[in-house]
Amino acid sequence: MLSAAAASALGVGAVIARRLTAPPAPRTFNLSIRDVERDEGAVVVVLDQTRQTIARGSYTLLFEGGGWAQLSEDVEQRGPSLVARRATKLSAGLLPAIGDRVSWSGIYFTTPAEAGLDAADVQFPTPAGTAPAWLIKGDDPETWAIHIHGLGSPRSGPLRGAQVAAALGYTSLVVTFRNDGDGPWAGTGRSTLGATEVDDVAAAVQFAIANGAQRIVLFGWSMGAAIALQLAADPRYSPRISALVLESPVLDWIETIKANCARAGIPAAFGLLAVPWLAFGPLARQVGLPRPISLRSLNWNTRAHELETPTLILHGTRDDSAPIGPSRVLAGLRGDIVELEEFDAGHTMTWNSDPARWESLVTSWLRAR
Repeated sequence: MLSAAAASALGVGAVIARRLTAPPAPRTFNLSIRDVERDEGAVVVVLDQTRQTIARGSYTLLFEGGGWAQLSEDVEQRGPSLVARRATKLSAGLLPAIGDRVSWSGIYFTTPAEAGLDAADVQFPTPAGTAPAWLIKGDDPETWAIHIHGLGSPRSGPLRGAQVAAALGYTSLVVTFRNDGDGPWAGTGRSTLGATEVDDVAAAVQFAIANGAQRIVLFGWSMGAAIALQLAADPRYSPRISALVLESPVLDWIETIKANCARAGIPAAFGLLAVPWLAFGPLARQVGLPRPISLRSLNWNTRAHELETPTLILHGTRDDSAPIGPSRVLAGLRGDIVELEEFDAGHTMTWNSDPARWESLVTSWLRAR
């Protein structure tokens, strides 16, 4: 008979697996604007002091009622528990007010137009259905950048990298994939941590090739990096993939799950309880997955010997979601082709912490190739 402790452990593992793979949830607006100041015509918003709101860099406030405010990098104290951030740009018609509910975000541009990019809406067929994408034509029709967002992030997140690709003259495709909230719905709507989503991004690579791409740079953000690495290791696509730019990559899902448990306030080791529910067929089906996920095949430190594509990793030392440790290991194992640049930043926030440095590093690294 299954002991009570074993049953409890199984239950905890199932909960973690379900939360990790859950369909996209509505954004949480967990901050309130405490005050609004005017400084020489500029709007300054006052917020509770948190680890996010005191972070220097360029960030965005998303408003529950719609609209956004881009914030300057400067932080000013307002007493012991409040901070003030100057808005450098507001969405059309937005007038921040005391009590507005907002969400802190590193997604600095919500549309290509906000990033100064002229994009066309296109669609490409995938095994899961038709997926929408943004196509940004560049001066070089033979060099394409494909931008792959992460788990729980919209496709607007990688627009930070699309700006760099556009400046280099690349043609860009900012993609969606199954069950990301914009792409096609498949099965129960759950994520498979890149294991099946890679098939949809492979279709995007085929779309690019069919439209003239001879060389492809994959920009992968978080889980999008795990997808990019699978494609670069696939002999069907590797001849066309000339470089990888990986932001806050998930290189080892078990370490990532453990880190997210710790961030949620439970022991990191509890993350191991989720592994059977993800990797073992009968249990995986019980949590709504179409098939088990081979976490071993998504561990890029054990597969480091397979990598042949020049890779630039940008990773934050304060990343508590996809910790920097595996990136340091991979850079050590494959220093011949992998370059790691570290930032004082959280998960997928390296651009935000220092946009000028991020853009300079990526630009110079790609130009050298």
